[in-house]
Order: sequence, then structure tokens, then C-alpha cells
Amino acid sequence: MHIELVIAKLVTVGLGLLITYQAYKGYRTYGSEPMLYVAIGFLFISIGSVIEGVLFDVVGLSIFLAGTIQTAIVAVGMLVILYSLYGRIPQQAKGEGGP
Repeated sequence: MHIELVIAKLVTVGLGLLITYQAYKGYRTYGSEPMLYVAIGFLFISIGSVIEGVLFDVVGLSIFLAGTIQTAIVAVGMLVILYSLYGRIPQQAKGEGGP
């Protein structure tokens, strides 16, 4: 196992988890539902960034299967983030101004 790759993966996961934490904190502070989805999406992407190596080296799956699982997890994370950008838009209450 290459120590440089392990360090790079740990940095990537650390950054992803930091983004996840900040997005969740934004959700808790401001009640912004899209930030919750950003947090969930980055959590999936963070896990996906290291899961291939774990599945291949530790579990013993083929590199093809491990890569397929990793890609699926990252794709789910991206879809969740995309939902946070384009998902439901809250309706304005009656009587509020707007276009």
C-alpha cells in the first residue's frame, strides 16, 4: 500500500467531512433544508472517495466491482446535492409580496 495514496485519501475524506459538518451546521442554525441535502450529499461523496480501496484491499472484491460500488455511491451523493439545488421551492405565504 502506498503511504502517499493513503494520506491523500485521508485528506480528501477529512475535507469532505468538514464540508458535511459545515453544511449540517448551516441547516441547524438557519433551518435551511437544502443545506441538509448538501450535507448528506457530501457525506456520500466522502465515503465514496475511500470505499473502493477498502472494498478491494480489505473485503477482497474485484477492482471492477469495488469501482462500480464507489461510482454508484459518489453518483448518489451528487444527485442529493443536485436535489438541494433544484428540489422543491417553498411556497410563499398568502399576502406576501412577490413576482
